[in-house]
Amino acid sequence: MMTAERIEAGAGPASAGERRIALIAGSGRLPEEVAEKLAQQGRSPFVVVLEGEGPDGRFDAYDHIVLKLEEASGLLPILRQRNVGRIVLAGGVRRRPNPWKIRKNWHLIALLARFLIPLARGDDSLLKAVARYFDDHGMRVIGAHEIVPDLLATAGPMTKTKPLRADLLDIEAGHAAARALGQLDIGQAAVAIGGRAVALEDIEGTDALLARMKALRSHGRLAGRRRGVLVKCAKPGQELRADLPTIGPATVDGAHAAGLAGIAVEAGRSFVLQQAETIGRADELGVFIVGIGAAKP
Repeated sequence: MMTAERIEAGAGPASAGERRIALIAGSGRLPEEVAEKLAQQGRSPFVVVLEGEGPDGRFDAYDHIVLKLEEASGLLPILRQRNVGRIVLAGGVRRRPNPWKIRKNWHLIALLARFLIPLARGDDSLLKAVARYFDDHGMRVIGAHEIVPDLLATAGPMTKTKPLRADLLDIEAGHAAARALGQLDIGQAAVAIGGRAVALEDIEGTDALLARMKALRSHGRLAGRRRGVLVKCAKPGQELRADLPTIGPATVDGAHAAGLAGIAVEAGRSFVLQQAETIGRADELGVFIVGIGAAKP
């Protein structure tokens, strides 16, 4: 059951004529950073917390509901009641509606039918379809980067440690591999060592890629090889209003544990979450973080 809690004093519809921002919050740190920034700007959001996609209670300071995916068909009236005009989609969504729980919910079945083809085509197609759905109902979807532009990666080295000349070859190879992977709408990251891609991100995500990379270090042709770079980039033609690549402290720790020399992300098209902590941790471990240019279409 969808439950709404008014926690924050004074939360609720903004002044007459001003429409609110709703934050649909999935997993990860990004939704929390978006909510904090909006609150700092005096635009406390209405948060739709997707059940099971993060720790309980993290949005208790805001006007919010907890939404089961099986009850998504009831969201639109709630957004209208809250006078929502703009929506931010932030964070990952790993769950899918349970077929047994929706078999008698004809409204949700009809809604999901709209997304069947995009879902079959991959996450990016689905995100575009979701954005169109809200647009069609008069609620403009905006990117998280429009709220927290200060979290976007900047061009060039962001850490004290800088890439070596050999690392630039790995960055180039990893970037090409990540873009090819993104073209298939599978993932956003690749690891390159010795000027060639050696591991690609799959549905399990970047942390799992780095854990796999750590295990690969002791096998076959990678044994004894040093350095290497993790490269993350937006998918070609990606819906930039959602699912931009992200890194954070855990990414730095994972890269270091995998024996990598650094991380490269697209400047202006990737988030560096908990930025001070992430860069500080990278400096402590001697791992470089560098913002690179987006490849031309």
